[in-house]
Amino acid sequence: MTDDPQTPQPLAPELPPTAPLPPVPLTEPAGGIPPVTDTAPGLADAVARLAAGSGPIAVDAERASGYRYGQRAYLVQLRRAGAGTVLLDPVPFADLSALAAVLAPEEWVLHAADQDLPCLREVGLTPAALFDTELASRLLGRERVGLAAVVAENLGYELAKEHSAADWSTRPLPESWLRYAALDVELLLPLREVLTAQLAAAGKLEWARQEFEHVRTAPPAPPRTDPWRRTSGLQAVKSARGLAVARELWRAREELAQQLDRSPGRVLPAAAVVAAAVALPRTEGQLVRLREFSGKGTRKRSAYWWGAVARALRLPDGELPPRRAAREPGQLPAPRAWGEKNPDAAARLELVRQTVREVAAEHALPQENLLAPATQRRFAWETGPRPTAAQAGDRLAALGAREWQVSLTAGPLARALAAL
Repeated sequence: MTDDPQTPQPLAPELPPTAPLPPVPLTEPAGGIPPVTDTAPGLADAVARLAAGSGPIAVDAERASGYRYGQRAYLVQLRRAGAGTVLLDPVPFADLSALAAVLAPEEWVLHAADQDLPCLREVGLTPAALFDTELASRLLGRERVGLAAVVAENLGYELAKEHSAADWSTRPLPESWLRYAALDVELLLPLREVLTAQLAAAGKLEWARQEFEHVRTAPPAPPRTDPWRRTSGLQAVKSARGLAVARELWRAREELAQQLDRSPGRVLPAAAVVAAAVALPRTEGQLVRLREFSGKGTRKRSAYWWGAVARALRLPDGELPPRRAAREPGQLPAPRAWGEKNPDAAARLELVRQTVREVAAEHALPQENLLAPATQRRFAWETGPRPTAAQAGDRLAALGAREWQVSLTAGPLARALAAL
């Protein structure tokens, strides 16, 4: 008997979609927690093991941001095939040149390399080549690019991140912290392999190489003209005299923080700086009666803080800081002011932003990775009317855009601006 094509057939039961398996918690390094390398014999052994290994080197560094002054590295984690994991305390060593000689010629694999490279350079460690797993994930269009998320998505393991904001200047370092530190480099090398294959399949491997080299060779940011103006809450200070108080307190805080090797915010909170600048106390007693100066450590140094306030109060009017911050060298006006100051540039900026968004969406890229917002603004401000694609490309290259970025955006930007 054959089925009657006119008779409705019972539908097969619809199977639920297969849920992705949850990531497997990674709780212990494969070779156990290595000892901390903090002696000359230990360093010599670590250098020998790393030299005998092969392939790229996974690298990470832990700082004590929020606890110590500056961004010094207090632990460096290294892992290489055939060498295992090394946990290096760089503080006892004045000379890491033997380690640098082994590491420098090799490709380093880091996550968010721009965060760690400055403190590694400070101890004499610099790579010849770089693979950044966070940046690779961004170029692949991933929404979540933290190390734990990238490892879970690509390798199926769950990394704990409970000690990322710890005081890594602590000595001795707790075992749980060392476990966390070792696990941070445990999977960087296999992660590099997976992401390399994905970048190649997406036609983005050369883009990534150019971006990695840009990060590796990027110079340090120039110092700011008035760094004290970045004090949190400073917008509450309305008078020039108050700004002078904030400036003197900020400078005094920086000097003391550097002497004590403590984070400036732990020496004197930003809220205390702002409170004194708003209140303009006339005596040390008035200063310490401010709620923000009531802490034991702050009151202990009340004479020091009052000296900074008194200096600001004695300044003649002609030496008070201006209400508005001076522009940094080459700084453009805020885009909201372009309509009045340069309406043609404002119109170009709107088109530039729209074009970059469209091209980025076409290639599954974050628009800020396709063309940095600062580059977009500078291009719109400085580019003349109706540039050719070649002219647009030359201008983008002069602004620091990489070759792959120029090739994707120069033509579309020239066509968009032709409409003006």
